[in-house]
Amino acid sequence: MSLTQDLAQFAAKMKDQLPAEAQVTMAKAGNEIAQLGIEDQSLKVGDAIPPVTLPNALGKSVAVADLLKAGPVVIAFYRGGWCPYCNMELRALQQALPAIKAQGAQLVAIAPETPDNSLSTQEKNDLSFEVLSDVGNQVARAFGLVFTLPEYLRPLYQNFGIDLEAYNGDSSFELPVPATYVVDTTGTIVHAFVNVDYTQREDPENIVAALQQIS
Repeated sequence: MSLTQDLAQFAAKMKDQLPAEAQVTMAKAGNEIAQLGIEDQSLKVGDAIPPVTLPNALGKSVAVADLLKAGPVVIAFYRGGWCPYCNMELRALQQALPAIKAQGAQLVAIAPETPDNSLSTQEKNDLSFEVLSDVGNQVARAFGLVFTLPEYLRPLYQNFGIDLEAYNGDSSFELPVPATYVVDTTGTIVHAFVNVDYTQREDPENIVAALQQIS
């Protein structure tokens, strides 16, 4: 099955397990986030990416501009290792990594987690690509992807055991919407996927197809 199919099955399972009140609260938040216009305002195909230099899971600085000297780069923004949909996406990207590398490309994933938490995410999912920490969402904001988690939704996250302040090292409650970009060696976006629905992610096969168009 594709990642999209796996995510749909998981979302249906989660919906069956969630109390009705929680479903209403989450649906309300989803509608509000959708009305922010992030999908329209975020960077698109043809745009140049902003500078991206962030620490990896070990605290080493990684500059996407340096990676682009060797070939195209795939940039995947995710919410955090606490998000099961994100972990499914990351594992699917890991499985697709040989196909991505076969096109001469590199892959980086970006989340607002602290480096320690990014390391935990990387180890938990056995990832061999760079997982970068965008603490404060500065890079995600430059891509136009950031929103603030509604206050009424925060207690629900806490009930789920999700302490965003601890994961992200700040009290902003800001997150990026899921997004995947394929960037050519000039720093120009040639493929973009942005979706305010956190249960939706780009299928790796579409990423590989976009890379094949560059080659």
